[in-house]
Amino acid sequence: MTRYLFRRVIGALVVLLVLSIVIYAAFYVAPGDPAQLTCGPKCSPAQVEQVRRRLGVDAPFYLQYARFLGGVVAGRDFSTGTGVLHCHAPCLGVSYRTGEQVTSLIGARLPVTASLALGAMVLWLLLGVGTGLMSALRRGRFTERALTALTLAGNAMPVFVIGLLLLVLFCSTLQWLPFPDYVSLTSDPQQWFWGLLLPWVSLALIESAKYARLTRSSMLETLAEDHIRTFRAYGVSERHLVTRHALRGALTPVIALSALDLGTMFGSAVLTESLFGLPGLGRLLVDSVAQIDLPVVVGLVLVTGFCVVVANAGADLLYAVIDRRVVLQ
Repeated sequence: MTRYLFRRVIGALVVLLVLSIVIYAAFYVAPGDPAQLTCGPKCSPAQVEQVRRRLGVDAPFYLQYARFLGGVVAGRDFSTGTGVLHCHAPCLGVSYRTGEQVTSLIGARLPVTASLALGAMVLWLLLGVGTGLMSALRRGRFTERALTALTLAGNAMPVFVIGLLLLVLFCSTLQWLPFPDYVSLTSDPQQWFWGLLLPWVSLALIESAKYARLTRSSMLETLAEDHIRTFRAYGVSERHLVTRHALRGALTPVIALSALDLGTMFGSAVLTESLFGLPGLGRLLVDSVAQIDLPVVVGLVLVTGFCVVVANAGADLLYAVIDRRVVLQ
Protein backbone atom coordinates (compact mmCIF):
# COMPACT_ATOMS: atom_id res chain seq x y z
CA MET A 1 0.00 0.00 0.00
CA THR A 2 2.81 2.44 0.88
CA ARG A 3 4.56 1.75 -2.43
CA TYR A 4 1.30 2.23 -4.32
CA LEU A 5 0.57 5.56 -2.62
CA PHE A 6 4.13 6.75 -3.26
CA ARG A 7 3.79 6.03 -6.97
CA ARG A 8 0.45 7.83 -7.10
CA VAL A 9 1.93 10.91 -5.40
CA ILE A 10 4.82 11.01 -7.89
CA GLY A 11 2.41 10.54 -10.78
CA ALA A 12 0.18 13.34 -9.48
CA LEU A 13 3.13 15.73 -9.27
CA VAL A 14 4.14 14.93 -12.85
CA VAL A 15 0.58 15.47 -14.11
CA LEU A 16 0.29 18.82 -12.33
CA LEU A 17 3.69 19.91 -13.66
CA VAL A 18 2.69 19.11 -17.23
CA LEU A 19 -0.66 20.89 -16.78
CA SER A 20 1.01 24.05 -15.51
CA ILE A 21 3.50 24.07 -18.41
CA VAL A 22 0.73 23.64 -21.00
CA ILE A 23 -1.41 26.41 -19.51
CA TYR A 24 1.52 28.79 -19.20
CA ALA A 25 2.59 28.13 -22.79
CA ALA A 26 -0.95 28.56 -24.09
CA PHE A 27 -1.38 31.93 -22.41
CA TYR A 28 2.10 33.08 -23.36
CA VAL A 29 1.35 32.72 -27.09
CA ALA A 30 -2.33 33.79 -26.80
CA PRO A 31 -3.33 37.23 -28.08
CA GLY A 32 -4.00 39.96 -25.55
CA ASP A 33 -1.91 41.93 -23.10
CA PRO A 34 -2.68 41.38 -19.39
CA ALA A 35 -0.78 44.58 -18.56
CA GLN A 36 -3.06 46.63 -20.82
CA LEU A 37 -6.16 45.02 -19.32
CA THR A 38 -4.89 45.60 -15.79
CA CYS A 39 -3.91 49.21 -16.39
CA GLY A 40 -7.02 50.15 -18.38
CA PRO A 41 -7.70 51.71 -21.79
CA LYS A 42 -6.62 55.22 -20.78
CA CYS A 43 -3.08 54.29 -19.73
CA SER A 44 -0.17 55.62 -21.71
CA PRO A 45 2.40 53.24 -23.26
CA ALA A 46 4.85 54.16 -20.48
CA GLN A 47 2.31 53.28 -17.80
CA VAL A 48 1.47 50.00 -19.52
CA GLU A 49 5.16 49.13 -19.67
CA GLN A 50 5.51 49.92 -15.97
CA VAL A 51 2.59 47.63 -15.15
CA ARG A 52 4.08 44.94 -17.40
CA ARG A 53 7.33 45.04 -15.43
CA ARG A 54 5.44 44.97 -12.11
CA LEU A 55 3.43 41.92 -13.16
CA GLY A 56 6.52 40.21 -14.53
CA VAL A 57 4.96 39.54 -17.94
CA ASP A 58 7.81 41.33 -19.71
CA ALA A 59 10.13 38.40 -18.97
CA PRO A 60 10.57 35.38 -21.27
CA PHE A 61 8.28 32.39 -20.86
CA TYR A 62 10.80 30.17 -19.11
CA LEU A 63 11.65 32.87 -16.57
CA GLN A 64 7.99 33.54 -15.77
CA TYR A 65 7.41 29.83 -15.27
CA ALA A 66 10.52 29.45 -13.09
CA ARG A 67 9.27 32.24 -10.85
CA PHE A 68 5.91 30.52 -10.61
CA LEU A 69 7.47 27.20 -9.54
CA GLY A 70 9.67 28.99 -7.03
CA GLY A 71 6.59 30.60 -5.51
CA VAL A 72 4.83 27.24 -5.19
CA VAL A 73 7.80 25.74 -3.37
CA ALA A 74 9.16 28.61 -1.28
CA GLY A 75 6.79 31.56 -1.60
CA ARG A 76 7.33 34.80 -3.48
CA ASP A 77 7.30 38.59 -3.12
CA PHE A 78 5.13 40.73 -5.41
CA SER A 79 5.25 44.45 -6.04
CA THR A 80 1.92 46.23 -5.52
CA GLY A 81 3.11 49.56 -6.89
CA THR A 82 3.21 51.10 -3.43
CA GLY A 83 4.80 48.28 -1.48
CA VAL A 84 5.68 44.59 -1.42
CA LEU A 85 3.24 41.72 -0.88
CA HIS A 86 4.63 38.42 0.34
CA CYS A 87 2.81 35.30 -0.83
CA HIS A 88 3.50 32.30 1.36
CA ALA A 89 4.10 28.83 -0.09
CA PRO A 90 2.37 27.21 -1.80
CA CYS A 91 1.95 30.47 -3.68
CA LEU A 92 -0.01 30.31 -6.94
CA GLY A 93 0.56 33.97 -7.72
CA VAL A 94 -1.43 37.18 -7.47
CA SER A 95 -4.42 38.04 -9.63
CA TYR A 96 -3.69 40.58 -12.36
CA ARG A 97 -7.26 41.86 -12.10
CA THR A 98 -7.85 42.25 -8.35
CA GLY A 99 -4.36 42.05 -6.81
CA GLU A 100 -5.51 39.32 -4.43
CA GLN A 101 -3.59 36.13 -3.85
CA VAL A 102 -4.83 33.26 -6.02
CA THR A 103 -4.96 30.89 -3.05
CA SER A 104 -7.32 33.31 -1.26
CA LEU A 105 -9.59 33.62 -4.31
CA ILE A 106 -9.77 29.86 -4.76
CA GLY A 107 -10.16 29.20 -1.03
CA ALA A 108 -13.14 31.55 -0.83
CA ARG A 109 -14.98 29.80 -3.69
CA LEU A 110 -13.86 26.22 -3.16
CA PRO A 111 -16.50 25.40 -0.48
CA VAL A 112 -19.27 26.45 -2.89
CA THR A 113 -18.14 24.16 -5.69
CA ALA A 114 -17.27 21.35 -3.27
CA SER A 115 -20.77 21.53 -1.76
CA LEU A 116 -22.32 21.48 -5.23
CA ALA A 117 -20.18 18.62 -6.54
CA LEU A 118 -20.37 16.32 -3.52
CA GLY A 119 -24.10 16.76 -2.98
CA ALA A 120 -24.88 16.23 -6.66
CA MET A 121 -22.67 13.13 -6.75
CA VAL A 122 -24.59 11.52 -3.90
CA LEU A 123 -27.87 12.13 -5.71
CA TRP A 124 -26.73 10.98 -9.15
CA LEU A 125 -25.24 7.79 -7.71
CA LEU A 126 -28.43 6.98 -5.84
CA LEU A 127 -30.60 7.69 -8.87
CA GLY A 128 -28.26 6.21 -11.48
CA VAL A 129 -27.24 3.03 -9.70
CA GLY A 130 -30.78 2.39 -8.44
CA THR A 131 -32.31 2.89 -11.87
CA GLY A 132 -29.65 0.81 -13.62
CA LEU A 133 -30.00 -2.01 -11.11
CA MET A 134 -33.77 -2.10 -11.50
CA SER A 135 -33.46 -2.06 -15.30
CA ALA A 136 -31.07 -5.00 -15.23
CA LEU A 137 -33.26 -7.05 -12.89
CA ARG A 138 -36.41 -6.22 -14.93
CA ARG A 139 -34.83 -6.90 -18.29
CA GLY A 140 -37.35 -7.30 -21.11
CA ARG A 141 -40.27 -5.90 -19.10
CA PHE A 142 -42.17 -2.65 -19.33
CA THR A 143 -40.26 -1.27 -16.32
CA GLU A 144 -36.96 -1.58 -18.14
CA ARG A 145 -38.27 0.11 -21.28
CA ALA A 146 -39.77 2.98 -19.28
CA LEU A 147 -36.60 3.53 -17.26
CA THR A 148 -34.45 3.37 -20.40
CA ALA A 149 -36.62 6.03 -22.06
CA LEU A 150 -36.34 8.27 -19.00
CA THR A 151 -32.56 7.93 -18.84
CA LEU A 152 -32.20 8.73 -22.54
CA ALA A 153 -34.42 11.81 -22.13
CA GLY A 154 -32.40 12.94 -19.13
CA ASN A 155 -29.11 12.47 -20.97
CA ALA A 156 -30.37 14.56 -23.89
CA MET A 157 -31.51 17.54 -21.78
CA PRO A 158 -29.00 20.35 -21.16
CA VAL A 159 -28.50 21.27 -17.54
CA PHE A 160 -29.65 24.87 -18.04
CA VAL A 161 -32.99 23.66 -19.48
CA ILE A 162 -33.66 21.37 -16.52
CA GLY A 163 -32.47 24.05 -14.13
CA LEU A 164 -34.79 26.68 -15.61
CA LEU A 165 -37.75 24.28 -15.52
CA LEU A 166 -37.07 23.50 -11.85
CA LEU A 167 -36.76 27.19 -11.00
CA VAL A 168 -40.01 28.08 -12.75
CA LEU A 169 -41.91 25.12 -11.30
CA PHE A 170 -40.77 25.04 -7.67
CA CYS A 171 -39.72 28.66 -7.04
CA SER A 172 -42.14 30.65 -9.19
CA THR A 173 -45.27 28.62 -9.93
CA LEU A 174 -45.65 26.39 -6.86
CA GLN A 175 -43.49 28.55 -4.58
CA TRP A 176 -42.44 25.51 -2.57
CA LEU A 177 -38.79 26.57 -2.49
CA PRO A 178 -37.03 29.94 -2.26
CA PHE A 179 -34.80 31.01 -5.11
CA PRO A 180 -31.32 29.52 -4.57
CA ASP A 181 -29.03 31.67 -2.47
CA TYR A 182 -25.81 30.12 -1.24
CA VAL A 183 -25.16 30.21 2.51
CA SER A 184 -22.17 28.45 4.04
CA LEU A 185 -22.76 25.18 5.86
CA THR A 186 -21.27 26.49 9.10
CA SER A 187 -23.49 29.59 9.10
CA ASP A 188 -26.88 27.95 8.55
CA PRO A 189 -27.00 24.23 7.63
CA GLN A 190 -30.71 24.32 6.81
CA GLN A 191 -30.43 27.32 4.50
CA TRP A 192 -27.31 25.75 2.94
CA PHE A 193 -29.32 22.63 2.10
CA TRP A 194 -32.31 24.45 0.61
CA GLY A 195 -30.08 26.83 -1.34
CA LEU A 196 -28.29 23.92 -3.06
CA LEU A 197 -31.21 21.51 -3.48
CA LEU A 198 -32.25 22.61 -6.97
CA PRO A 199 -28.65 22.77 -8.31
CA TRP A 200 -28.09 19.26 -6.92
CA VAL A 201 -31.24 17.93 -8.56
CA SER A 202 -30.41 19.60 -11.89
CA LEU A 203 -26.96 18.03 -12.06
CA ALA A 204 -28.18 14.69 -10.72
CA LEU A 205 -30.91 14.36 -13.35
CA ILE A 206 -28.34 14.92 -16.09
CA GLU A 207 -25.52 12.77 -14.72
CA SER A 208 -27.65 9.90 -13.41
CA ALA A 209 -28.69 8.96 -16.94
CA LYS A 210 -25.24 7.71 -17.94
CA TYR A 211 -24.77 5.99 -14.58
CA ALA A 212 -28.04 4.15 -15.05
CA ARG A 213 -26.98 2.89 -18.47
CA LEU A 214 -23.51 1.96 -17.24
CA THR A 215 -24.86 0.14 -14.18
CA ARG A 216 -27.39 -1.76 -16.28
CA SER A 217 -24.86 -2.98 -18.85
CA SER A 218 -22.27 -3.82 -16.17
CA MET A 219 -24.85 -5.63 -14.05
CA LEU A 220 -26.05 -7.74 -16.97
CA GLU A 221 -22.46 -8.64 -17.82
CA THR A 222 -21.71 -9.61 -14.22
CA LEU A 223 -24.87 -11.71 -13.88
CA ALA A 224 -23.75 -13.73 -16.91
CA GLU A 225 -20.36 -14.67 -15.41
CA ASP A 226 -19.54 -18.23 -14.40
CA HIS A 227 -19.22 -17.66 -10.65
CA ILE A 228 -22.71 -16.12 -10.53
CA ARG A 229 -24.20 -19.12 -12.30
CA THR A 230 -22.35 -21.37 -9.84
CA PHE A 231 -23.79 -19.54 -6.84
CA ARG A 232 -27.25 -19.76 -8.37
CA ALA A 233 -26.81 -23.51 -8.94
CA TYR A 234 -25.91 -23.98 -5.28
CA GLY A 235 -29.20 -22.40 -4.28
CA VAL A 236 -28.02 -18.97 -3.16
CA SER A 237 -31.01 -16.64 -2.91
CA GLU A 238 -31.39 -14.12 -5.72
CA ARG A 239 -31.37 -11.17 -3.32
CA HIS A 240 -28.18 -12.33 -1.63
CA LEU A 241 -26.65 -13.09 -5.05
CA VAL A 242 -27.34 -9.59 -6.36
CA THR A 243 -26.39 -7.53 -3.31
CA ARG A 244 -23.36 -9.48 -2.09
CA HIS A 245 -21.76 -10.70 -5.32
CA ALA A 246 -23.09 -9.28 -8.59
CA LEU A 247 -23.45 -5.66 -7.52
CA ARG A 248 -19.91 -5.49 -6.16
CA GLY A 249 -18.40 -6.47 -9.49
CA ALA A 250 -20.76 -4.22 -11.41
CA LEU A 251 -19.85 -1.12 -9.38
CA THR A 252 -16.20 -1.05 -10.51
CA PRO A 253 -16.76 1.00 -13.72
CA VAL A 254 -19.29 3.17 -11.88
CA ILE A 255 -16.67 4.11 -9.29
CA ALA A 256 -14.16 4.96 -12.01
CA LEU A 257 -16.62 7.23 -13.81
CA SER A 258 -17.82 8.93 -10.62
CA ALA A 259 -14.23 9.71 -9.59
CA LEU A 260 -13.55 11.36 -12.95
CA ASP A 261 -16.82 13.30 -12.89
CA LEU A 262 -16.29 14.49 -9.33
CA GLY A 263 -12.80 15.78 -10.10
CA THR A 264 -13.76 17.59 -13.28
CA MET A 265 -16.86 19.04 -11.62
CA PHE A 266 -14.60 21.44 -9.72
CA GLY A 267 -13.83 23.27 -12.94
CA SER A 268 -16.73 22.48 -15.26
CA ALA A 269 -19.86 23.40 -13.28
CA VAL A 270 -19.92 26.90 -14.72
CA LEU A 271 -23.39 26.57 -16.33
CA THR A 272 -24.98 25.38 -13.11
CA GLU A 273 -23.20 27.99 -11.01
CA SER A 274 -24.15 30.79 -13.40
CA LEU A 275 -27.79 29.68 -13.66
CA PHE A 276 -28.32 29.49 -9.90
CA GLY A 277 -26.03 32.39 -8.99
CA LEU A 278 -23.48 30.30 -7.10
CA PRO A 279 -20.09 32.02 -6.60
CA GLY A 280 -18.02 28.91 -7.33
CA LEU A 281 -14.81 28.02 -9.14
CA GLY A 282 -16.49 27.64 -12.53
CA ARG A 283 -17.60 31.25 -12.68
CA LEU A 284 -14.20 32.38 -11.44
CA LEU A 285 -12.52 30.40 -14.24
CA VAL A 286 -14.69 31.95 -16.98
CA ASP A 287 -14.11 35.49 -15.69
CA SER A 288 -10.36 34.89 -15.40
CA VAL A 289 -10.06 33.51 -18.94
CA ALA A 290 -11.95 36.52 -20.32
CA GLN A 291 -9.61 38.90 -18.45
CA ILE A 292 -6.45 36.91 -19.37
CA ASP A 293 -5.78 36.58 -15.64
CA LEU A 294 -3.07 33.94 -16.01
CA PRO A 295 -2.25 33.27 -12.32
CA VAL A 296 -5.89 32.57 -11.48
CA VAL A 297 -6.39 30.32 -14.52
CA VAL A 298 -3.25 28.32 -13.76
CA GLY A 299 -4.24 27.99 -10.12
CA LEU A 300 -7.74 26.78 -11.01
CA VAL A 301 -6.43 24.27 -13.54
CA LEU A 302 -3.97 22.91 -10.98
CA VAL A 303 -6.69 22.63 -8.34
CA THR A 304 -8.97 20.82 -10.79
CA GLY A 305 -6.15 18.51 -11.84
CA PHE A 306 -5.33 17.80 -8.21
CA CYS A 307 -8.97 16.96 -7.50
CA VAL A 308 -9.08 14.57 -10.48
CA VAL A 309 -5.89 12.81 -9.38
CA VAL A 310 -7.04 12.49 -5.76
CA ALA A 311 -10.49 11.26 -6.81
CA ASN A 312 -9.00 8.61 -9.09
CA ALA A 313 -6.59 7.47 -6.40
CA GLY A 314 -9.49 7.16 -3.99
CA ALA A 315 -11.42 5.19 -6.60
CA ASP A 316 -8.53 2.74 -6.97
CA LEU A 317 -8.57 2.17 -3.22
CA LEU A 318 -12.32 1.57 -3.29
CA TYR A 319 -11.85 -1.07 -5.99
CA ALA A 320 -9.91 -3.23 -3.55
CA VAL A 321 -12.53 -2.74 -0.83
CA ILE A 322 -15.57 -3.53 -2.98
CA ASP A 323 -14.10 -6.20 -5.25
CA ARG A 324 -11.54 -8.45 -3.56
CA ARG A 325 -10.31 -9.68 -6.94
CA VAL A 326 -8.67 -6.27 -7.50
CA VAL A 327 -5.04 -6.07 -6.42
CA LEU A 328 -3.23 -2.73 -6.05
CA GLN A 329 0.20 -2.80 -7.70
